[in-house]
Amino acid sequence: MQTQTFVVTGMTCQHCVASVTEEVGEVTGVTAVDVDLTSGRLQVTGQDVTVEQVQAAVAEAGNYSADPA
Repeated sequence: MQTQTFVVTGMTCQHCVASVTEEVGEVTGVTAVDVDLTSGRLQVTGQDVTVEQVQAAVAEAGNYSADPA
């Protein structure tokens, strides 16, 4: 397992957090997702999960973007 950290921009509320958590959680190989609204921090734990997969899931969740921290 490996943990990757990202900074998500565009989140403004708990609904945003829930959307990002749900979409990233559906990525194959992801075992845990932790999103902090205040800091914009997203931690993704899993196996064989690429940066591109996480970024695509974050974008799918709404008008958000994620960059590796």
